[in-house]
Amino acid sequence: MPSVYIKTYGCQMNERDSEAVAAQLAARGFSIVASEHGADVVLLNTCSVRDAAEQKALGKMAAVAGQARKQGHPQVLGYLGCMAQSRGAELLSSQVQLVVGTQKFHRTGEYLEALLRNQRASIVDVEPEQGSESAIREHLPAAKGAAGVTAFVSIMQGCNQHCSFCIVPQTRGEERSRPMGEIVEECRDLAAKGIREITLLGQIVTSYGRRTIPVRDGRSGFVQLLDAVHEVEGIERIRFTSPHPKGYGGDLVEAYARLAKLCPSAHIPAQSGSDRVLKAMRRGYTRERFLELVGQLRSVSPGLGLTTDLIVGFPGETEEDFEATMDLARAARFTNAFIFKYSPRRDTPAATMPDQVPLEVRESRHRQLLDLVTRLGMEQYEAQVGRVVRILVEGPSRRNSSRLEGRTGSNMIVVFEGAERHLGQILDVRVTRAGSFTLYGDPAIVNLD
Repeated sequence: MPSVYIKTYGCQMNERDSEAVAAQLAARGFSIVASEHGADVVLLNTCSVRDAAEQKALGKMAAVAGQARKQGHPQVLGYLGCMAQSRGAELLSSQVQLVVGTQKFHRTGEYLEALLRNQRASIVDVEPEQGSESAIREHLPAAKGAAGVTAFVSIMQGCNQHCSFCIVPQTRGEERSRPMGEIVEECRDLAAKGIREITLLGQIVTSYGRRTIPVRDGRSGFVQLLDAVHEVEGIERIRFTSPHPKGYGGDLVEAYARLAKLCPSAHIPAQSGSDRVLKAMRRGYTRERFLELVGQLRSVSPGLGLTTDLIVGFPGETEEDFEATMDLARAARFTNAFIFKYSPRRDTPAATMPDQVPLEVRESRHRQLLDLVTRLGMEQYEAQVGRVVRILVEGPSRRNSSRLEGRTGSNMIVVFEGAERHLGQILDVRVTRAGSFTLYGDPAIVNLD
Protein backbone atom coordinates (compact mmCIF):
# COMPACT_ATOMS: atom_id res chain seq x y z
CA MET A 1 0.00 0.00 0.00
CA PRO A 2 1.11 3.62 -0.47
CA SER A 3 3.38 5.21 2.10
CA VAL A 4 2.50 8.53 3.77
CA TYR A 5 4.67 11.10 5.53
CA ILE A 6 2.91 13.66 7.76
CA LYS A 7 4.74 16.75 9.03
CA THR A 8 3.08 18.85 11.71
CA TYR A 9 3.42 22.57 12.39
CA GLY A 10 1.96 24.44 15.34
CA CYS A 11 0.16 23.53 18.52
CA GLN A 12 -0.64 20.38 20.47
CA MET A 13 -4.06 20.30 18.82
CA ASN A 14 -2.30 19.90 15.48
CA GLU A 15 -0.07 17.15 16.88
CA ARG A 16 -3.12 15.27 18.09
CA ASP A 17 -4.90 15.80 14.74
CA SER A 18 -1.88 14.38 12.89
CA GLU A 19 -1.87 11.33 15.17
CA ALA A 20 -5.54 10.79 14.40
CA VAL A 21 -5.07 11.16 10.63
CA ALA A 22 -2.15 8.72 10.77
CA ALA A 23 -4.31 6.19 12.65
CA GLN A 24 -7.11 6.61 10.09
CA LEU A 25 -4.72 6.06 7.18
CA ALA A 26 -3.05 3.06 8.82
CA ALA A 27 -6.49 1.49 9.31
CA ARG A 28 -7.04 1.86 5.55
CA GLY A 29 -3.77 0.08 4.82
CA PHE A 30 -1.45 3.04 4.25
CA SER A 31 2.08 2.81 5.61
CA ILE A 32 3.07 5.77 7.83
CA VAL A 33 6.76 6.64 7.35
CA ALA A 34 9.18 8.93 9.17
CA SER A 35 10.56 10.87 6.18
CA GLU A 36 9.30 12.41 2.95
CA HIS A 37 12.11 10.69 1.03
CA GLY A 38 10.56 7.85 -0.93
CA ALA A 39 7.06 8.48 0.41
CA ASP A 40 4.15 8.20 -2.02
CA VAL A 41 2.20 10.91 -0.20
CA VAL A 42 3.40 13.95 1.76
CA LEU A 43 0.93 15.82 3.95
CA LEU A 44 1.71 19.03 5.84
CA ASN A 45 -0.59 19.72 8.80
CA THR A 46 -0.38 23.49 8.99
CA CYS A 47 -0.72 26.40 11.41
CA SER A 48 -1.99 29.90 10.65
CA VAL A 49 -1.63 31.61 14.02
CA ARG A 50 1.46 33.50 12.82
CA ASP A 51 3.00 34.26 9.47
CA ALA A 52 6.24 32.46 10.33
CA ALA A 53 4.39 29.15 10.71
CA GLU A 54 2.73 29.58 7.31
CA GLN A 55 6.02 30.46 5.64
CA LYS A 56 7.70 27.35 7.07
CA ALA A 57 4.99 25.13 5.62
CA LEU A 58 5.02 26.90 2.25
CA GLY A 59 8.81 26.62 2.09
CA LYS A 60 8.73 22.93 2.96
CA MET A 61 6.07 22.23 0.34
CA ALA A 62 8.06 24.09 -2.30
CA ALA A 63 11.07 21.89 -1.56
CA VAL A 64 9.05 18.67 -1.69
CA ALA A 65 7.26 19.80 -4.87
CA GLY A 66 10.63 20.46 -6.49
CA GLN A 67 11.67 16.93 -5.62
CA ALA A 68 8.41 15.61 -7.10
CA ARG A 69 9.02 17.44 -10.39
CA LYS A 70 12.48 15.91 -10.74
CA GLN A 71 11.78 12.38 -9.51
CA GLY A 72 8.06 11.85 -10.07
CA HIS A 73 7.70 11.17 -6.36
CA PRO A 74 5.78 11.81 -4.10
CA GLN A 75 2.67 11.14 -6.18
CA VAL A 76 0.35 13.23 -4.00
CA LEU A 77 1.12 16.36 -1.99
CA GLY A 78 -1.40 17.94 0.35
CA TYR A 79 -2.04 20.57 2.98
CA LEU A 80 -4.13 19.87 6.07
CA GLY A 81 -5.24 22.04 8.95
CA CYS A 82 -5.49 25.72 9.67
CA MET A 83 -3.67 27.23 6.67
CA ALA A 84 -5.56 24.83 4.42
CA GLN A 85 -8.79 26.09 5.98
CA SER A 86 -7.94 29.78 5.58
CA ARG A 87 -6.41 29.66 2.09
CA GLY A 88 -8.33 26.82 0.48
CA ALA A 89 -7.99 26.40 -3.29
CA GLU A 90 -5.25 29.03 -3.61
CA LEU A 91 -2.85 26.38 -2.23
CA LEU A 92 -3.45 24.05 -5.18
CA SER A 93 -0.75 23.83 -7.84
CA SER A 94 0.46 21.41 -10.47
CA GLN A 95 2.15 19.47 -7.65
CA VAL A 96 -0.27 20.07 -4.75
CA GLN A 97 -3.49 18.12 -5.28
CA LEU A 98 -5.12 17.98 -1.82
CA VAL A 99 -6.31 20.69 0.60
CA VAL A 100 -8.29 19.50 3.64
CA GLY A 101 -9.57 21.93 6.28
CA THR A 102 -9.84 21.53 10.03
CA GLN A 103 -13.33 20.02 10.06
CA LYS A 104 -12.71 17.36 7.42
CA PHE A 105 -9.70 15.43 8.72
CA HIS A 106 -11.92 12.32 8.85
CA ARG A 107 -12.16 12.29 5.03
CA THR A 108 -8.39 12.42 4.37
CA GLY A 109 -8.06 8.69 3.67
CA GLU A 110 -11.02 8.65 1.31
CA TYR A 111 -9.63 11.63 -0.61
CA LEU A 112 -6.12 10.16 -0.89
CA GLU A 113 -7.48 6.92 -2.30
CA ALA A 114 -9.44 8.85 -4.95
CA LEU A 115 -6.35 10.85 -5.95
CA LEU A 116 -4.05 7.83 -6.07
CA ARG A 117 -6.55 5.99 -8.28
CA ASN A 118 -6.71 9.05 -10.57
CA GLN A 119 -10.44 9.30 -9.93
CA ARG A 120 -10.02 13.01 -9.24
CA ALA A 121 -7.30 15.46 -10.29
CA SER A 122 -7.47 17.57 -7.14
CA ILE A 123 -9.62 17.91 -4.02
CA VAL A 124 -10.31 20.93 -1.79
CA ASP A 125 -12.61 20.49 1.21
CA VAL A 126 -12.80 23.33 3.70
CA GLU A 127 -16.55 23.10 4.30
CA PRO A 128 -17.97 22.97 7.84
CA GLU A 129 -18.65 19.56 9.33
CA GLN A 130 -22.31 18.69 8.77
CA GLY A 131 -24.51 19.01 11.86
CA SER A 132 -21.66 20.39 13.95
CA GLU A 133 -23.33 23.47 15.42
CA SER A 134 -22.58 22.54 19.04
CA ALA A 135 -21.06 19.05 19.01
CA ILE A 136 -18.26 17.25 17.19
CA ARG A 137 -19.87 14.71 14.88
CA GLU A 138 -16.79 13.12 13.32
CA HIS A 139 -14.16 12.57 16.00
CA LEU A 140 -11.09 10.69 14.85
CA PRO A 141 -9.52 8.36 17.42
CA ALA A 142 -5.75 8.46 17.79
CA ALA A 143 -3.54 5.43 17.20
CA LYS A 144 -4.91 2.17 18.59
CA GLY A 145 -1.61 1.19 20.15
CA ALA A 146 -0.79 4.28 22.19
CA ALA A 147 2.95 4.69 22.68
CA GLY A 148 4.54 6.12 25.80
CA VAL A 149 2.82 7.00 29.06
CA THR A 150 1.24 10.36 28.22
CA ALA A 151 -1.50 11.15 25.73
CA PHE A 152 -3.51 14.03 24.32
CA VAL A 153 -7.31 13.76 24.38
CA SER A 154 -9.23 16.25 22.28
CA ILE A 155 -12.38 17.44 24.08
CA MET A 156 -13.55 20.24 21.80
CA GLN A 157 -12.82 22.22 18.66
CA GLY A 158 -13.29 25.82 17.66
CA CYS A 159 -13.38 29.17 19.40
CA ASN A 160 -16.06 31.83 19.94
CA GLN A 161 -13.80 34.44 21.55
CA HIS A 162 -12.94 36.44 18.40
CA CYS A 163 -9.88 38.21 19.80
CA SER A 164 -8.98 40.99 17.39
CA PHE A 165 -5.56 39.50 16.48
CA CYS A 166 -6.56 35.85 16.09
CA ILE A 167 -7.50 33.81 13.03
CA VAL A 168 -8.50 30.67 14.96
CA PRO A 169 -12.28 31.28 14.86
CA GLN A 170 -12.00 31.39 11.05
CA THR A 171 -9.77 28.32 10.77
CA ARG A 172 -11.27 26.13 13.49
CA GLY A 173 -14.89 27.28 13.41
CA GLU A 174 -17.28 27.78 16.29
CA GLU A 175 -16.97 25.89 19.56
CA ARG A 176 -18.05 22.26 19.37
CA SER A 177 -17.72 19.82 22.26
CA ARG A 178 -17.44 16.04 22.31
CA PRO A 179 -19.88 14.09 24.49
CA MET A 180 -18.48 13.62 27.99
CA GLY A 181 -19.07 9.87 28.01
CA GLU A 182 -17.09 9.48 24.79
CA ILE A 183 -14.14 11.40 26.25
CA VAL A 184 -14.15 9.36 29.45
CA GLU A 185 -14.29 6.12 27.46
CA GLU A 186 -11.26 7.22 25.43
CA CYS A 187 -9.40 7.93 28.68
CA ARG A 188 -10.30 4.45 29.96
CA ASP A 189 -9.02 2.89 26.75
CA LEU A 190 -5.77 4.83 27.03
CA ALA A 191 -5.34 3.82 30.67
CA ALA A 192 -5.76 0.18 29.64
CA LYS A 193 -2.88 0.68 27.17
CA GLY A 194 -0.58 1.98 29.91
CA ILE A 195 -1.15 5.72 29.64
CA ARG A 196 -0.67 7.40 33.03
CA GLU A 197 -1.12 11.08 32.15
CA ILE A 198 -3.85 12.71 30.07
CA THR A 199 -3.77 16.23 28.63
CA LEU A 200 -7.23 17.48 27.69
CA LEU A 201 -7.03 19.60 24.55
CA GLY A 202 -9.13 22.35 23.03
CA GLN A 203 -8.78 25.85 21.65
CA ILE A 204 -10.54 27.15 24.79
CA VAL A 205 -10.97 24.12 27.05
CA THR A 206 -12.71 26.12 29.76
CA SER A 207 -15.61 26.63 27.31
CA TYR A 208 -16.17 22.88 27.11
CA GLY A 209 -19.88 21.99 27.11
CA ARG A 210 -20.95 25.59 27.61
CA ARG A 211 -23.98 25.16 25.35
CA THR A 212 -24.65 21.47 25.94
CA ILE A 213 -23.92 20.67 29.61
CA PRO A 214 -25.89 22.49 32.34
CA VAL A 215 -24.09 23.76 35.43
CA ARG A 216 -24.50 21.23 38.23
CA ASP A 217 -23.78 21.91 41.91
CA GLY A 218 -22.05 25.12 40.86
CA ARG A 219 -19.67 23.26 38.53
CA SER A 220 -19.28 24.08 34.85
CA GLY A 221 -19.26 21.45 32.14
CA PHE A 222 -15.47 21.54 32.07
CA VAL A 223 -15.11 20.96 35.81
CA GLN A 224 -17.67 18.15 35.57
CA LEU A 225 -15.44 16.61 32.89
CA LEU A 226 -12.39 16.93 35.14
CA ASP A 227 -14.33 15.14 37.88
CA ALA A 228 -15.26 12.34 35.48
CA VAL A 229 -11.72 11.84 34.14
CA HIS A 230 -10.41 11.95 37.71
CA GLU A 231 -12.40 8.78 38.40
CA VAL A 232 -10.70 6.80 35.61
CA GLU A 233 -8.60 4.06 37.19
CA GLY A 234 -5.00 4.01 35.99
CA ILE A 235 -4.85 7.69 35.05
CA GLU A 236 -2.56 9.30 37.63
CA ARG A 237 -2.21 12.81 36.24
CA ILE A 238 -4.49 15.25 34.41
CA ARG A 239 -3.45 18.40 32.56
CA PHE A 240 -5.33 20.66 30.16
CA THR A 241 -4.58 23.33 27.57
CA SER A 242 -5.42 25.96 26.57
CA PRO A 243 -7.86 27.74 28.84
CA HIS A 244 -9.01 31.37 28.77
CA PRO A 245 -8.59 33.56 31.86
CA LYS A 246 -12.33 34.29 31.71
CA GLY A 247 -13.02 30.57 32.11
CA TYR A 248 -11.45 30.32 35.56
CA GLY A 249 -14.46 30.44 37.84
CA GLY A 250 -14.32 29.56 41.49
CA ASP A 251 -15.24 25.96 40.65
CA LEU A 252 -12.10 25.50 38.54
CA VAL A 253 -9.84 27.21 41.08
CA GLU A 254 -11.30 24.98 43.78
CA ALA A 255 -10.67 21.90 41.62
CA TYR A 256 -6.91 22.40 42.03
CA ALA A 257 -7.33 21.85 45.77
CA ARG A 258 -9.96 19.10 45.47
CA LEU A 259 -8.69 16.83 42.68
CA ALA A 260 -5.47 15.03 43.60
CA LYS A 261 -4.75 13.99 40.00
CA LEU A 262 -5.03 17.52 38.59
CA CYS A 263 -1.42 18.64 38.10
CA PRO A 264 -0.33 21.84 39.86
CA SER A 265 0.38 23.60 36.58
CA ALA A 266 -1.54 26.08 34.46
CA HIS A 267 -0.92 27.60 31.05
CA ILE A 268 -3.00 30.79 31.07
CA PRO A 269 -2.53 33.11 28.07
CA ALA A 270 -2.20 36.69 29.32
CA GLN A 271 -1.18 38.22 25.94
CA SER A 272 -0.48 41.68 27.44
CA GLY A 273 -0.11 43.48 30.75
CA SER A 274 -1.66 46.71 29.48
CA ASP A 275 -5.38 47.22 30.03
CA ARG A 276 -5.51 49.47 26.99
CA VAL A 277 -3.98 46.77 24.78
CA LEU A 278 -6.10 44.01 26.34
CA LYS A 279 -9.22 46.01 25.46
CA ALA A 280 -8.02 46.48 21.87
CA MET A 281 -7.31 42.75 21.72
CA ARG A 282 -10.88 42.02 22.93
CA ARG A 283 -9.59 39.77 25.67
CA GLY A 284 -12.39 40.46 28.15
CA TYR A 285 -10.34 40.85 31.34
CA THR A 286 -7.98 43.34 32.96
CA ARG A 287 -4.46 43.12 34.28
CA GLU A 288 -5.88 43.30 37.81
CA ARG A 289 -8.23 40.37 37.20
CA PHE A 290 -5.42 38.28 35.70
CA LEU A 291 -3.17 38.81 38.71
CA GLU A 292 -6.10 38.18 41.05
CA LEU A 293 -6.60 34.81 39.34
CA VAL A 294 -2.90 33.97 39.69
CA GLY A 295 -3.13 34.74 43.41
CA GLN A 296 -6.21 32.56 43.82
CA LEU A 297 -4.56 29.61 42.10
CA ARG A 298 -1.36 29.91 44.12
CA SER A 299 -3.36 30.10 47.35
CA VAL A 300 -4.86 26.65 46.69
CA SER A 301 -1.82 25.23 44.84
CA PRO A 302 1.35 26.81 46.30
CA GLY A 303 3.76 24.92 44.01
CA LEU A 304 1.87 25.90 40.86
CA GLY A 305 3.89 26.03 37.65
CA LEU A 306 2.50 28.97 35.68
CA THR A 307 3.18 29.54 31.99
CA THR A 308 1.61 31.95 29.54
CA ASP A 309 1.47 33.45 26.05
CA LEU A 310 2.53 37.07 25.51
CA ILE A 311 2.39 39.24 22.38
CA VAL A 312 4.67 42.23 21.86
CA GLY A 313 4.18 44.92 19.25
CA PHE A 314 0.39 44.75 19.01
CA PRO A 315 -0.88 47.71 16.92
CA GLY A 316 -0.72 50.89 18.95
CA GLU A 317 1.41 49.37 21.73
CA THR A 318 3.44 52.17 23.32
CA GLU A 319 6.55 51.93 25.46
CA GLU A 320 4.28 52.42 28.48
CA ASP A 321 2.09 49.51 27.35
CA PHE A 322 5.13 47.32 26.83
CA GLU A 323 6.48 48.19 30.27
CA ALA A 324 3.11 47.15 31.72
CA THR A 325 3.65 43.72 30.15
CA MET A 326 7.15 43.55 31.64
CA ASP A 327 5.65 44.45 35.02
CA LEU A 328 3.00 41.74 34.65
CA ALA A 329 5.73 39.16 34.03
CA ARG A 330 7.52 40.27 37.19
CA ALA A 331 4.33 40.24 39.26
CA ALA A 332 3.07 36.87 37.99
CA ARG A 333 6.53 35.25 38.05
CA PHE A 334 5.83 32.94 35.15
CA THR A 335 7.81 29.71 35.08
CA ASN A 336 8.06 30.12 31.32
CA ALA A 337 6.28 31.91 28.49
CA PHE A 338 5.72 31.69 24.77
CA ILE A 339 6.52 35.20 23.56
CA PHE A 340 5.45 36.27 20.09
CA LYS A 341 6.04 39.29 17.91
CA TYR A 342 2.65 40.45 16.69
CA SER A 343 1.95 39.06 13.22
CA PRO A 344 -0.96 40.49 11.15
CA ARG A 345 -3.43 37.77 10.16
CA ARG A 346 -5.74 38.06 7.20
CA ASP A 347 -9.35 39.04 7.90
CA THR A 348 -8.68 39.97 11.53
CA PRO A 349 -9.53 43.44 12.91
CA ALA A 350 -6.01 44.02 14.24
CA ALA A 351 -4.50 43.64 10.76
CA THR A 352 -6.04 46.95 9.67
CA MET A 353 -5.67 48.87 12.93
CA PRO A 354 -3.69 52.12 12.79
CA ASP A 355 -0.27 52.55 14.40
CA GLN A 356 1.22 49.22 13.35
CA VAL A 357 4.46 48.79 15.31
CA PRO A 358 7.65 48.63 13.18
CA LEU A 359 9.36 45.25 12.98
CA GLU A 360 12.56 46.49 14.59
CA VAL A 361 10.58 47.70 17.62
CA ARG A 362 8.74 44.39 17.87
CA GLU A 363 12.05 42.53 17.72
CA SER A 364 13.61 44.72 20.42
CA ARG A 365 10.65 44.26 22.76
CA HIS A 366 10.66 40.53 22.09
CA ARG A 367 14.32 40.29 23.15
CA GLN A 368 13.75 42.34 26.31
CA LEU A 369 10.72 40.35 27.43
CA LEU A 370 12.35 37.02 26.57
CA ASP A 371 15.41 37.94 28.64
CA LEU A 372 13.21 38.87 31.61
CA VAL A 373 11.03 35.76 31.46
CA THR A 374 14.10 33.53 31.04
CA ARG A 375 15.73 35.06 34.12
CA LEU A 376 12.57 34.77 36.23
CA GLY A 377 11.99 31.21 35.09
CA MET A 378 15.54 30.08 35.74
CA GLU A 379 15.37 31.47 39.27
CA GLN A 380 12.49 29.08 39.90
CA TYR A 381 14.36 26.15 38.35
CA GLU A 382 17.48 26.90 40.37
CA ALA A 383 15.38 27.01 43.54
CA GLN A 384 14.66 23.29 43.03
CA VAL A 385 18.34 22.29 43.43
CA GLY A 386 18.73 20.16 46.54
CA ARG A 387 15.04 19.34 46.70
CA VAL A 388 13.33 16.02 46.05
CA VAL A 389 10.73 16.28 43.29
CA ARG A 390 8.15 13.74 42.16
CA ILE A 391 8.13 12.93 38.45
CA LEU A 392 6.36 10.69 35.97
CA VAL A 393 9.10 8.95 33.96
CA GLU A 394 8.19 9.47 30.30
CA GLY A 395 11.10 7.94 28.39
CA PRO A 396 14.68 8.51 27.23
CA SER A 397 15.97 12.07 27.40
CA ARG A 398 15.67 13.90 24.11
CA ARG A 399 19.17 15.32 24.60
CA ASN A 400 20.88 12.16 25.85
CA SER A 401 19.14 8.87 25.10
CA SER A 402 21.26 7.05 27.69
CA ARG A 403 19.40 8.93 30.45
CA LEU A 404 15.73 9.07 31.38
CA GLU A 405 13.41 12.04 31.43
CA GLY A 406 10.24 12.89 33.29
CA ARG A 407 8.15 15.85 34.41
CA THR A 408 7.13 17.21 37.74
CA GLY A 409 3.49 17.97 38.40
CA SER A 410 4.37 21.63 37.85
CA ASN A 411 5.65 20.66 34.36
CA MET A 412 9.40 20.98 34.90
CA ILE A 413 11.53 18.54 32.88
CA VAL A 414 13.87 16.37 34.97
CA VAL A 415 16.71 14.31 33.43
CA PHE A 416 18.36 11.56 35.46
CA GLU A 417 20.14 8.21 35.24
CA GLY A 418 17.84 5.23 35.59
CA ALA A 419 16.85 1.87 34.14
CA GLU A 420 14.33 1.29 31.36
CA ARG A 421 12.07 -0.58 33.78
CA HIS A 422 11.24 2.73 35.43
CA LEU A 423 9.38 4.04 32.37
CA GLY A 424 5.84 4.93 33.36
CA GLN A 425 6.63 4.98 37.08
CA ILE A 426 6.15 7.92 39.41
CA LEU A 427 9.42 8.44 41.26
CA ASP A 428 11.04 10.85 43.71
CA VAL A 429 14.25 12.35 42.30
CA ARG A 430 16.79 14.51 44.12
CA VAL A 431 17.71 17.55 41.98
CA THR A 432 21.44 18.26 41.77
CA ARG A 433 21.54 21.09 39.25
CA ALA A 434 19.47 23.24 36.92
CA GLY A 435 20.22 23.82 33.26
CA SER A 436 18.27 25.68 30.59
CA PHE A 437 14.69 25.03 31.72
CA THR A 438 15.73 21.50 32.69
CA LEU A 439 16.48 19.94 36.06
CA TYR A 440 19.07 17.19 36.52
CA GLY A 441 19.38 14.46 39.13
CA ASP A 442 22.21 12.07 39.86
CA PRO A 443 22.05 8.30 40.56
CA ALA A 444 21.26 9.05 44.23
CA ILE A 445 17.54 8.83 43.54
CA VAL A 446 14.98 8.12 46.20
CA ASN A 447 12.86 4.98 45.54
CA LEU A 448 15.00 3.92 42.57
CA ASP A 449 16.85 1.01 44.14
